Amino acid sequence: MKNKIVLLLISALFFSCSTKKEILYFQNPESLESMEKIKNFEPVFEVNDILHIKVSSMNEEVAAPFQMRTGGQSQGGGGQQNPSLMGYLVDVDGNIQFPVLGKIEVAGKSRSEFEAKLTEKIHDYVTDAVVAVRLLNFRVVVLGEAGSQTVVQVENEQITIPELFATVGGISYGGVRDNIMIFREVNGVKTVGYVDMTSADVFKSPFYYLKQNDIVYVEPNYKTVKQAGFITSYTGLISIATTIFGLVILFTR
Repeated sequence: MKNKIVLLLISALFFSCSTKKEILYFQNPESLESMEKIKNFEPVFEVNDILHIKVSSMNEEVAAPFQMRTGGQSQGGGGQQNPSLMGYLVDVDGNIQFPVLGKIEVAGKSRSEFEAKLTEKIHDYVTDAVVAVRLLNFRVVVLGEAGSQTVVQVENEQITIPELFATVGGISYGGVRDNIMIFREVNGVKTVGYVDMTSADVFKSPFYYLKQNDIVYVEPNYKTVKQAGFITSYTGLISIATTIFGLVILFTR
């Protein structure tokens, strides 16, 4: 009987430990050899995005009518302003209202596509116009068993899934690393994708680059879920079982 108890205790210790395969990032990196470089990511503008648009010219007076004005100053002026109040909101129809030009379709276009389109329209008025567009509200939400559950603001409009976890402090040992869920909206439709951070194949994933407003969720592993309950782990179960067994032996001898 003692041997059975020892065996149960050993089993409890075995099952309560995480394996190397469950913890290590980017396993089997040799699968990336001769892999083509991942093309640079460029955000595609969506409804409710906020855009900062600057039109420049050698003659700033000619370009001035195409600048957004807030509080008597153009966007290019000095002073501290709330960025959300200095941008163009993409409305529910996917358009913005732009000075002089009026309504312009934005949703579904990448930054370079929209810059080219806007430059072409302004060219009729300003022949040397240079248009620069930036996305002001690029953010990603992180939930679950990550180092920090937070909203990450992305200033350079580009962030990968490994960079995101590096920013928030990694994935905790209580998180499932091979089934990261990414909730994303595409053309008004909610979708969900999965990323395995324990595999080097994450670099090939269509979710390697995150989009604005993505929600990244790291679900808890079985051990973490059990710890949230009354009986917290396998070792707890074994402890209760051995105590009951000891009491039975004590009172039946």
